[in-house]
Amino acid sequence: MKETVTMWGNTRMIVLTAITASVYSAIMIPFKGFQIIPGFTEVRPGAAIPVTFGILFGPAGAWGSAIGNLIGDIVGGMLSLASIPGFIGNFFFALVAYKLWGHFKVGIVEKKGFFKDRKKIIMILFISLFSSLAVSFIISEGGMILGLFPYKVLAPIIAINNFIANIIITPFLIEILYPRVEKWGLRWEEVMEIGERKPSLIGASFLIAGIAGGWFLSFYLPETIKLLSIEISRHIISLIFFLMIFIGAMF
Repeated sequence: MKETVTMWGNTRMIVLTAITASVYSAIMIPFKGFQIIPGFTEVRPGAAIPVTFGILFGPAGAWGSAIGNLIGDIVGGMLSLASIPGFIGNFFFALVAYKLWGHFKVGIVEKKGFFKDRKKIIMILFISLFSSLAVSFIISEGGMILGLFPYKVLAPIIAINNFIANIIITPFLIEILYPRVEKWGLRWEEVMEIGERKPSLIGASFLIAGIAGGWFLSFYLPETIKLLSIEISRHIISLIFFLMIFIGAMF
């Protein structure tokens, strides 16, 4: 995860961050009027940008998604306390995408188009699902901690909204953009000259367990805590799952 810090010393990565933020906010702003939950989420075809640009531009995609979402909130008149978990959530939206992509080694082969490789399609759907669950968990739990909205209401709406956009749009964006970005030498691994990343079973396991555990168990934590008479805040347990995601992101 150190690349999310060291990238700020690379001019091209900063430019890619600005491009991601600009594209993401430009696509989101026109849809700010179509709010599903006022102040929290709206119809988001732009949700395909964090996953796509995360895979292409790595940490630049993550920072760009976080900044772009914040710009969208400011320009769209939705800036509030909810923008804090929104910033963090969108950062991890893209980060989870490029981390899982690297762990599972789903590289695009020029001789074989994206839609001709069933494995790549399945992996994009898998990555889209867990990226959507990650941003949903972080924003919904953050909203609940701030006393803004119940987790059980917000989490499924954000997850489904983002996942639908990604399964429809992301495969086409990857098919169009990946070969060109690779040809231009703009894949983040090439820009930062880090070479090919080694897949990590530990990293992937922590990410998947943290996201799945945090998202699903947060629905039942209050009842479980009460049933077992455990003297612990549900937010502490949610924090443990977030730390699992954070640890997974370090690989």
